[in-house]
Amino acid sequence: MALSLGQKAGWGLADMGIVVFVVVKQLLVLVFLTSVLGVPVGIAGFVTTAVLIFDMITDPLVGHYSDRTHSRFGRRAPWMAVGAVVMAAGMAALFAVPDGLPLAGDLAWVIAFFGVATIGFTMVAIPFSAQAGEMTQDPRERSAMTGWRMGFASVGILIGGALVPGLAANMGYAMAAVAVSPLIIGAIWISLFATRKAPRLAQDAPIPLKEAYRLVFNNRAFMVLAALYGVMTLAIALITAGLPFAAIYLIVDAGDNALSGVAEALTTLSLMFAAFVVGSIVSQAFWVRLSNQIGKLAALQGGLVLYVTLLCGLFSVLPSVNVTAMAGMFVLAGFANGSYQQIPWALYPDLMDVTRAKTGAAIEGAFSAVWLFGQKLANALAPLVLGLFLQAAGWLETTAGVVTQEPSAITMLHVAITLIPAAILVVSLLGLALVYRPLAQAALGR
Repeated sequence: MALSLGQKAGWGLADMGIVVFVVVKQLLVLVFLTSVLGVPVGIAGFVTTAVLIFDMITDPLVGHYSDRTHSRFGRRAPWMAVGAVVMAAGMAALFAVPDGLPLAGDLAWVIAFFGVATIGFTMVAIPFSAQAGEMTQDPRERSAMTGWRMGFASVGILIGGALVPGLAANMGYAMAAVAVSPLIIGAIWISLFATRKAPRLAQDAPIPLKEAYRLVFNNRAFMVLAALYGVMTLAIALITAGLPFAAIYLIVDAGDNALSGVAEALTTLSLMFAAFVVGSIVSQAFWVRLSNQIGKLAALQGGLVLYVTLLCGLFSVLPSVNVTAMAGMFVLAGFANGSYQQIPWALYPDLMDVTRAKTGAAIEGAFSAVWLFGQKLANALAPLVLGLFLQAAGWLETTAGVVTQEPSAITMLHVAITLIPAAILVVSLLGLALVYRPLAQAALGR
């Protein structure tokens, strides 16, 4: 049975709530620890990394047990409905540190509730991703679903990146988290309601955890794609980690071009961020259409080639004093980024079908846990990699917001957000062409 437009869009809506939480934890937790609680940056970084490692440990467990869940609402909905509340409550609580605690008490509080929020996130994200493999087995429908998903995800990025920091500055971190909690929970619950009558694979997976993941690892095409998606994510995460520095040191508003007033009102960083997200949003329908016309893999390769070309173009024009031209470039970069956002997420459910057809095991949750592992690992490594590059080039720290940097440090920043990500994307392109394509053709027969 074909999915309705409301079911496709309704499924994608959940990712708006998920992404708001992701952006909040990426933007605010570290600065809250260092700027509000006074935690040394080294300890604060260790805390966030430790929680991330804990998150990776819980992924395979949630994926496995969501595969085995029995309920009249299906296998995934109970996890997502409860997880949404756990995620939002943990997020609000981690910022509500009681006054008067010693430093150790502050850290214990944040670690505990950050861990709770992360468990809630995993309870939502993995079952949600698994739904793409069980609601439909039509590759075209999966492309459309993923297009809706990434469109809503981009809206979530705008909300989390533009609204929440402003709320935190005006009403405090805890109240800002409380204010957006209904949006997070509501998006996920409305998604569950919109898809309540969508087709489901009623079959469970009564096999041990070890056997489930053995089947996943034996799907060579899927494992290669998951690894290559992690490589792509490392490139994108390097750009994201370096963007705040680029907005200070590489993109300087001369005050005499069309968007100078906007850059002054929003800050250059917010303008570039918004331009990137707008490009991503408007690209989603294009990548769905192109995937249907020439195939998902060819469309993804085309998007990555465009991305590499734009990064090389950015290298040639930076540093720049023209924020209008830079905003246009970032719109195009966001457009290219839409292919990375959307198409791999539409590809990997097709590969889950191969294992189900061969073994009869419906283990979409296990597949989704492995898929997300590479993405999480890359997002964790990118700030460390960027920091090591900048430190080696003599980057100077400051509490004043900006300081005169050595030319070698500026050059390294310049290269680290353009040519290095471009080179990483070229590696992923070669992997797709030389390793993934033959495996996928053999597995899918096309």
